[in-house]
Amino acid sequence: MTPFLQPAARTLLMGLALIWNCASAQTLTVANFGGANGKAQEQAFIKPFSQAHGVTTNSAEFNGDLAAIRTQVSNGQIRWDVVELESVDLQNGCQEGLFEKIDRSQLPHAGLLLPGTIKDCGVGAFVWSTVLAFNHKRLREAPRSWADFWDVQRFPGKRGLRKGARYNLEIALLSEGVRRRDVYTLLSTDAGVERAFKRLEQLKPHIVWWESGAQPVQWLAKGDVSVSSAFNGRIGAAQAEGQDALQISWTDAIYELDYWAIVKGSPRTAQALQFISFATSEEPQLAFSQAIAYGPTHVKAILRYDSRPSRPIADGSHVVDLSLQPSDLPSAPGNMRRSLPFEARFWIQHGQALERMFQQRLL
Repeated sequence: MTPFLQPAARTLLMGLALIWNCASAQTLTVANFGGANGKAQEQAFIKPFSQAHGVTTNSAEFNGDLAAIRTQVSNGQIRWDVVELESVDLQNGCQEGLFEKIDRSQLPHAGLLLPGTIKDCGVGAFVWSTVLAFNHKRLREAPRSWADFWDVQRFPGKRGLRKGARYNLEIALLSEGVRRRDVYTLLSTDAGVERAFKRLEQLKPHIVWWESGAQPVQWLAKGDVSVSSAFNGRIGAAQAEGQDALQISWTDAIYELDYWAIVKGSPRTAQALQFISFATSEEPQLAFSQAIAYGPTHVKAILRYDSRPSRPIADGSHVVDLSLQPSDLPSAPGNMRRSLPFEARFWIQHGQALERMFQQRLL
């Protein structure tokens, strides 16, 4: 390159860098767990938000590990603006200062969201459940409870369970007939913890541990396991693709929320909050649940998803029947009534010790 061209080339490169930086600064990045969930978010949240508000919005896949977010915050190099998190990770990250505080006044529909949806650092994106799933073509009868899950005589074959103490200790106690309202009270005692671990140890020879949400679907379809815990949305997505043999028992499912959070120091905080407000409003929530069977947190979207019968009352008007009508949504009233609400506070307080015990006793 001649000396005459060097200043011009330098100016051109600086201009290109400025253009790239400006484009990057104007692009909102939403990090989620990918898979069928990520595809549904792209369809219901990300593309419609970008079109409606003129904000270029991209998605990125991550596994929910707070370590990646800690690195971005500590380095001041924020790559993700909005992140999807499970409830325990949201609360831990909030305590560490990894997320921006949520201004409830910026959510005009806050009063129409399910109780527990709005936290200090997050807003509930959707409701999901850990359910008992099975392939009815490979069993002579359908398992209906976690007690059936433990019955290897009536329901022979391997059992799939998510690798870790979380959810499995609750399932173990439920399988012995512990009432949902008593599960966490019992797990808060040494005797309750020991009871849950012994119950899992009874089943250990039959357990295959899964680590990704896709594995239970694959294993059930191939017959590698006869029953498995699973994310309800993964089973719903498989059914939508024609795998009708995969079924769910909703009795004693464990439901919780995934949350949206804004990474601390994001230069696009205003746009991030605008995205969260959009993604938790009625129409996008309904569209998301129609794309994957995870439950809306917006009450009106829940009521619109299922066609429910109504009955007349004295003045001639009608009331919606919110009884135990079947539904494939975790946040449908009937399913929530027969499910255990996950208690994040318990796992924040006891999780590390229980996970160590799980590693020592079950792996």
